[in-house]
Amino acid sequence: MQRRNRLSRSRDFDAVYQHGRSVSTRFLTLWAYERNEPVGDPRLGFAVPRAVGNAVIRNRIKRQLREIVRGRLEGAPALNDYVLIVRPGLPEAAEANGHEWLTARVDEVFGKAAA
Repeated sequence: MQRRNRLSRSRDFDAVYQHGRSVSTRFLTLWAYERNEPVGDPRLGFAVPRAVGNAVIRNRIKRQLREIVRGRLEGAPALNDYVLIVRPGLPEAAEANGHEWLTARVDEVFGKAAA
């Protein structure tokens, strides 16, 4: 993901949580917020709590999700900010079921958000 597509500031995350809406699946929660001012491209941030695993596991799942989401942001509205929250159990399930399964879970949560 390019820098312009990343949420990095705490206040941006807080705005998404306070003013956005969320959709959830078993392993992922997606918060979406439509900004009032045009900043440019859609932006995405990841939240992977410590309950998911140690730093190695958390960083590995973030890298995998970043790769999956990279192409999906191109079709998203330019005014949207997203926060993708990983729930405990996802890294183990992704390891057991493979990359295609993880891609399907990401598509599922983005599909629910679009509906």
